[in-house]
Amino acid sequence: MTITTQKISATQMLLCGAAIVTLSMGIRHGFGLWLQPITQSQNWSRETFAFAIAIQNLVWGFTGIFAGMLADRFGAFKVIVAGAVLYALGLVGMATATTPLIFALTAGVLIGMAQAGTTYAVIYGVIGRNIAPHKRSWAMGVAAAAGSFGQFLMVPTEGLLISSVGWQEALMVLGAASLMMVPLAWGLHEPALAGSFAVRREQSILQALGEAFKYPSFQLLMAGYFVCGFQVVFIGVHMPSYLRDKGLSPQVASYALALIGLFNVFGTYAAGVLGQRMQKKNILAFIYLARAFAISIFLLVPLSPVSVYIFSSVMGLLWLSTVPPTNATVAQIFGVTHLSMLSGFVFFSHQIGSFMGVWLGGYLYDRTGSYDLVWYIAIGLGVLAALVNLPIKEASIVRSQAMQGT
Repeated sequence: MTITTQKISATQMLLCGAAIVTLSMGIRHGFGLWLQPITQSQNWSRETFAFAIAIQNLVWGFTGIFAGMLADRFGAFKVIVAGAVLYALGLVGMATATTPLIFALTAGVLIGMAQAGTTYAVIYGVIGRNIAPHKRSWAMGVAAAAGSFGQFLMVPTEGLLISSVGWQEALMVLGAASLMMVPLAWGLHEPALAGSFAVRREQSILQALGEAFKYPSFQLLMAGYFVCGFQVVFIGVHMPSYLRDKGLSPQVASYALALIGLFNVFGTYAAGVLGQRMQKKNILAFIYLARAFAISIFLLVPLSPVSVYIFSSVMGLLWLSTVPPTNATVAQIFGVTHLSMLSGFVFFSHQIGSFMGVWLGGYLYDRTGSYDLVWYIAIGLGVLAALVNLPIKEASIVRSQAMQGT
């Protein structure tokens, strides 16, 4: 028996989903701007800050699995509302933390849980249930592009807030802004799912997980997404400090992150559109290889604001463009019944990579005084990710009649 839901308006779903992702991802992308103000004010090492953000990414990935399960079963509305409240609490706690432990619990655990409930795994589950398969990759591209626009919009705003009202007050303002996700969540309310314990499924959660984890293509998607997390979170958190260490002004870092967000709007949308016409594994392989090439050129040429802006623009095109083809591939192989949960597991791999990228950035900097080694690791992983995506099989999995899901 197929799960049936009362469909919500595609326009309403995309507008509200895009706005939620814009806020959630936009706030998150600016955290690198707080690294130096917080560590200098609190007299903490960069590793202390980096470790808290590493925990954030790990918690985000782990709790995203359960957020996805809840959203698949009961709809996204309540999950997003809970995530928005946790976001506000985490940002306020981040502003008022006086010890590394409290900072790790607020910036790390609370905000990580908040992001799990307000970003892609949950939003893509709604999209998968309400958008026809022939438009699914495109719609996921729209949602991912919204997150990119959030970075373009929010990062300069966050930089302006820090310089005008101070880093603590800026976090308070963002905490209030995060609560705007609560009314937006109603636009993703699925009446037939919310509160329903009677939804019948041909596959249990354990059956769906067993099927996915035994499938080599699922494992390869997870491996590639690990690399994505390593690269983007290392760059997003540590590049502002890397540029300041090299003598460039804080404004260059803000503009660089904003350019990543702006060009990512085009990159993610293009990836979603191309995913309807090309094999998604080839799109992913190209993205990872192009990232490795872009980082290599960035390190080889003389560093200047112009080289930073060119690198940021190129990386922007490749930044979150992995998201639509990765999640659309999961939907294409396994169907949409457990899409949020399975996307959550793939994203957990992404966040393990994020943990490693951001923590190693701080750890190796404190011990070597340089980010060079982490840049080299990012290049090597990019080549590896390109290679592991090529053998992926995108065809829908064949199940026995008793195990078929949608």
